[in-house]
Amino acid sequence: MRKKSDFMLGLTHGIPIGLGYLSVSFGFGIMAVHSGLSVMEAFIISLTNLTSAGQVQGVNVIAAGGTFLEMALVQLVINIRYSLMALSLSQKLDEKFTLPYRMLAAYGITDEIFAVCSAYKGKIKPSYMFGIIIISTIGWISGTALGAAAGEILPPSLTAALGIVLYGMFVAIIVPPAKKYKSILFVVIIAALMSIAVKYLLSFLSGGFAVILCAVAASALGALFFPKREEDED
Repeated sequence: MRKKSDFMLGLTHGIPIGLGYLSVSFGFGIMAVHSGLSVMEAFIISLTNLTSAGQVQGVNVIAAGGTFLEMALVQLVINIRYSLMALSLSQKLDEKFTLPYRMLAAYGITDEIFAVCSAYKGKIKPSYMFGIIIISTIGWISGTALGAAAGEILPPSLTAALGIVLYGMFVAIIVPPAKKYKSILFVVIIAALMSIAVKYLLSFLSGGFAVILCAVAASALGALFFPKREEDED
């Protein structure tokens, strides 16, 4: 039996991610057009960003008429984890991963792609990683386009129900680790409570700065009450 090429293996491993992105980004497409963006604008955002939470909050900043500074800070707080993922994956990259390849691969490092690449046995070749990124990106932008188009056609009652898919993904991401680690559960609860407090007590804050405040404050409290000790690393 002929062995699959690294690129085809990457495509195969990326199919489940692409299918998941197809359904989740459908909700983002609906949310984007309901926030005043066109189908093409929603499509371009997904094509150039590939970050679910960052895109959602970015659209919220746009809809609220936020500033460029606010947008930059929101994206920095939400997406800085990808830098840590990239540093981790750099230890597994094959010698063929030259600087241009690394720059291209940085575009496609998401939580799911990072997880699959981390679990891959052996060195990661550019062709393998690009296979995963390509099929995953196709799923994400296709779902966005379909959701945005549906948002302009389907009745509001139906699109409102379909839009919940995106938030369901966020819940699915935080529940398993929150059940396993008290520190994560603590940070999730604090962030939720702070979000409610900011909405009703600091309503003058824009949505973008509210996200920054809640995320940074909850993370700081989590680090204070649940510090990572050296023996934990060992």
